[in-house]
Amino acid sequence: MTQDQGWGGGARDGGPPGGYGPYGGGGPLPYGGQPPYGGQPPPGWGPPPYGSGPPPGWGGWSRPRGPKPGVIPLSPLDLGEILGGAFSTLGRYWRQLLGIALAVFGVAFLLAGGALAMAYAVVGEHLSAVVDTGRSTPARADVQPLIIAFVVLWVVVTAVLLLATAVMQACCPAIVQEAVLGRPVRVGATLLRALSRVPAVLGTVLLSGLIMMIPVLLFITGIVSTMVTVVATGGWDPAGLLIPLAFAGALVLGPLAVWLWVLFSLAPAVVVIESRGPLAALRRSVELVRGSWWRICGISLLAFVIASVAGMALQQLFNVTRLFPGAFDTGEFGYEPTFGQIFVAVSGYLVLALVGQLVGQIFSTTFPQLVLGLLYIDQRIRKEDLAPALIAASASPAASPGGP
Repeated sequence: MTQDQGWGGGARDGGPPGGYGPYGGGGPLPYGGQPPYGGQPPPGWGPPPYGSGPPPGWGGWSRPRGPKPGVIPLSPLDLGEILGGAFSTLGRYWRQLLGIALAVFGVAFLLAGGALAMAYAVVGEHLSAVVDTGRSTPARADVQPLIIAFVVLWVVVTAVLLLATAVMQACCPAIVQEAVLGRPVRVGATLLRALSRVPAVLGTVLLSGLIMMIPVLLFITGIVSTMVTVVATGGWDPAGLLIPLAFAGALVLGPLAVWLWVLFSLAPAVVVIESRGPLAALRRSVELVRGSWWRICGISLLAFVIASVAGMALQQLFNVTRLFPGAFDTGEFGYEPTFGQIFVAVSGYLVLALVGQLVGQIFSTTFPQLVLGLLYIDQRIRKEDLAPALIAASASPAASPGGP
């Protein structure tokens, strides 16, 4: 693209003549002294008294809007446009999002189920001994392997779910990047790109998660120290002051943790779209959020609240479906129903409950990440004049693998 074909700050700033909205150069016209959509003003909009009037959609105080090749206009966004863009992304790309989420969480459930089956194969005899024993206190030789297996299983399941969440956090910015430009999304290509960025996304998630754990760790440390001191000394002084101090420390560090969490909230989008490492992504997120902390905090919290309420509503919808008569009709039960009848009835309810849980989890996981991805785009439009580059990218026939 030559200099005269691009969209920038005007010829005197190293960009093309004319420009786009408030970002370009140009003649003596409103909103920064340039025509809104190119080097020439729209037909009928001359010098004062403005010919036949302003162009359609331009009121007395309305701001110029950019072109909209995808889910958002390519100009600074307000709250409605960000939330509307997230819902539009869900509406346009729900098949891709659902396919990716089913693949990711399906594999996660298979891995968790495999870990559970392996744990049962290892300690099943000890579990049977503890359950079937007639003694009030099970033998230590049977309880200890169960505790170890439970801890290992909990760690494995937590790691699997964390990995699945990281994959979704990597997929959502990749989909947002294409949705902003109005381009199609392929499930296989998106998954391959997301998997290549999962280690960096995991690094950002773990680093920001450690920050959120500071108040909790302080509280736990205070409680444990108090209990150890009380047991050792047999009294509450001076150990009794540790619990109030722990609470005070949590109250002081809690807002600090929230402040840092908002500063780092755009890091996953930076990792995927700009292909940066964890530490560089955190620094980049701080740079983008600085000056707009309250706005990003409010929109992010609203997105998480909407996702939580919608996820619970979807789960309740499936729960209500189970209450309809005949939803799982297995025939008339006798006084002594067979095991097969009971299994079919219970398994139907369990499958529907799992489906409702999965649908709610998909929405509550994807919607906030879509909003954060749009906030990342919005901050770059506001701070770095990304709109001209997006306009040029939307006009190109193929997507750039490295992002805008």
